[in-house]
Amino acid sequence: MSFANKTVLITGGSRGIGKAIALRLAKEHANIVIAAKTVEPHPKLEGTIFSAAEEIKAQGAGKVLPVQLDIRDEKNIAEVVDKIASELGGIDVLVNNASAINLSSTLETEPKRYDLMHDINVRGTFLMSRACIPYLKKADNPHILNLSPPLNMDPKWFGKHLAYTMSKYGMSMVALGLAEELRSDRIAANALWPKTTIATAAVQNLLGGDFLIQRSRTPEIVADAAYYILKRPSTECTGNFFIDEQVLSEEGVTDFEKYAVNRDQQLMPDLFL
Repeated sequence: MSFANKTVLITGGSRGIGKAIALRLAKEHANIVIAAKTVEPHPKLEGTIFSAAEEIKAQGAGKVLPVQLDIRDEKNIAEVVDKIASELGGIDVLVNNASAINLSSTLETEPKRYDLMHDINVRGTFLMSRACIPYLKKADNPHILNLSPPLNMDPKWFGKHLAYTMSKYGMSMVALGLAEELRSDRIAANALWPKTTIATAAVQNLLGGDFLIQRSRTPEIVADAAYYILKRPSTECTGNFFIDEQVLSEEGVTDFEKYAVNRDQQLMPDLFL
């Protein structure tokens, strides 16, 4: 599929994996919508929706629309989705990338942290998908792609951080359910997850600092995998739990060292694998 004149809506797209996907699809001249909360610079987080939009424009995107969005607010979602469709002529791809993480045990997980993860990861993904479906039905090659893991029922993932695991698996269940529900509408729904940790602000600030960053890959590996998934025919590619390295291998990519932050360090496997 050619991405020229196609509109791609990416939640949480002002930094990290979301921005990397936007930059990758901008090179294919897609219209990119960066939907995220950050409109003012944050001391610990790079970029805003506006600075990201400038970078994306420079990569050759057709049109770029930065919009402030809180995916916990259903009214905000409806307004933003309708605005995007009106200004850009529709929606062809939805990437549910926005996510909250807290790797705490049950006793250490405060109710507000639990609610935040489930409001963003599960409810937000569900409501974003729901709002976009009427427009995706009109698209030539419609895709929904959730950045969430394969459904792995190994108890260790629940025992380590129950609330987070439930929320991320909730995102994956949305993809699985929509794939079946929307099959007759030609709308693909898939999930994508990295084989290794990815050098993002979450890894830097919440998980392992520079130690883990040095053992991670760059967000570009996930972006390249997303590109290959989203160009596939929606009628032939749905209901999958993709791993980034697997997707690239299928496309003939053999050089994975280029994605390493530090080639001298052993890579750290990501959660849920």
